[in-house]
Amino acid sequence: MSTNYDFIIVGGGSAGCVLAKRLSEDPSVRVLLLEAGKSDRHPLIHMPVGFAKMTDGPHTWGFVTAPQKHANNREIPYAQARVIGGGSSINAEVFTRGHPSDYDRWEQNEGCQGWAFKDIQKYFLRSEGNSVFADEWHGTEGPIGVSNLSPQAMTLAFVQSCQQLGIPYNPDFNGANQAGSGVYQTTISDARRCSAARGYLHPAMKQKNLHVMTNAMVRRILFEAGRAKGVEVLAQKGGVRRIYVEREILLSAGAIGTPKVMMLSGIGPAEHLRQYDINVVHDLPGVGSNLNDHFGIDIVAELRSHSSLDKYKKIHWSAWAGIEYFAFKTGPVASNVVEGGAFWYSKDGIAIPDLQFHFLAGAGAEAGVPSVPTGSSGITLNSYALRPKARGTVRLRSADPNAAPIIDPNFLGHPADLETAVEGIKISREIFSQSSLRKYIRMIRFPDENVKTKADYEAYARQYGRTSYHPTCTCKMGDEDDKMAVVDPQLRVKGVTGLRICDSSVMPSLIGSNTNAATIMIGEKASDLIRGNH
Repeated sequence: MSTNYDFIIVGGGSAGCVLAKRLSEDPSVRVLLLEAGKSDRHPLIHMPVGFAKMTDGPHTWGFVTAPQKHANNREIPYAQARVIGGGSSINAEVFTRGHPSDYDRWEQNEGCQGWAFKDIQKYFLRSEGNSVFADEWHGTEGPIGVSNLSPQAMTLAFVQSCQQLGIPYNPDFNGANQAGSGVYQTTISDARRCSAARGYLHPAMKQKNLHVMTNAMVRRILFEAGRAKGVEVLAQKGGVRRIYVEREILLSAGAIGTPKVMMLSGIGPAEHLRQYDINVVHDLPGVGSNLNDHFGIDIVAELRSHSSLDKYKKIHWSAWAGIEYFAFKTGPVASNVVEGGAFWYSKDGIAIPDLQFHFLAGAGAEAGVPSVPTGSSGITLNSYALRPKARGTVRLRSADPNAAPIIDPNFLGHPADLETAVEGIKISREIFSQSSLRKYIRMIRFPDENVKTKADYEAYARQYGRTSYHPTCTCKMGDEDDKMAVVDPQLRVKGVTGLRICDSSVMPSLIGSNTNAATIMIGEKASDLIRGNH
């Protein structure tokens, strides 16, 4: 295999898969994709219900946060994918892309010229292969298959309960109106997860000018006179290998991995780098700062009977579910578990929704989430503030590339975030109290009946909140006046040449929804910027 490439892509997650496909479409270009994790061959990755088994284990990095000062000093599990496809290979397959005003804010208020919704909508459409909607809001020919589920009875009861509370039905959260409740569209195609690896990378791997290396952790980027010239890779069998680039290195290792690689390479806050005797290539204080994530808080109810997906924990039901899936591509294995949701308002007078809800037709599906007594069935409703004001950091623990970084999202670090979170819990409880769901519920286990006052709700939020797997903004984009910006609107790293960042870390602020579709959009736009097609 050649040791020189036109482009080296560091990180085979959602954006990295997009870049690999788009750049390798030019047969004259040599592209190398480096992924620290494994291939995506594990069967649970491709079964929609497998999400419930993917939030910990060998396809994640096993991270935990630093003790969270405003969340009872808890060290919260922080799932980040370590597999080809990245988050799109282990996430809940929920397809949302945020409100148009999120992207308009990037351009109008945060110095990101060319990133308003009118400019990036075409990239959403280019990536989307929707099997249901076909209008100005949706693409039908893109690599990422999007479809409707056949929802569980509990999910339909959830949507009805939302309507009974006054949250109207919305069949399309990605259309002209985001507000309302409904069944999520999902990145599932032909009853299989349609990750960025399946949609973009695997078809492109047939091309001879694209090479993919898994189990290849990048130790650092090599610089010569301020230009990125190559990478040092820790090979699976030990030892260090140097690989050189002719044109550009493209970092797409995610909002945790990208700032880590940057700092190990000598680009970041100079004082922090010197603590670990790392040679400072360029003092860039914004690297690893501005971490922005959704802080999700679950409520859990125990059901009167086995009406949710939890009944399939029993061996005979599990066996039947497997038969149904493999024979007919239907049944509980074809469910993403997180079937229903809503976008709504924490208070009157808000222009756009500031809360998002995820309904799970089961209990204890994800690592670290409360559950119901063994032998019972349950349901879960998660809520979070869509645009949290708190900002955190990613910092090195040492100069050892194998050491996990110190991740501090600073959850609830702003009073407004706690206030909105409390309203989300209250609305979640009210949804469970409507007749369509109440008739199935034996009791709400979390929070129990003792949670009544504002202080009780705040204490519950601090104790039970967790990451919603949406870390962003740690190498944010901005103009030349933004001293904390790491990349310009062309995604070029400031102060060096031959290096771009093309993943969720470049978001200047968090969007109001799940983030995978936006990350794919960033990969699509980045490919055009690199190829000069903007």
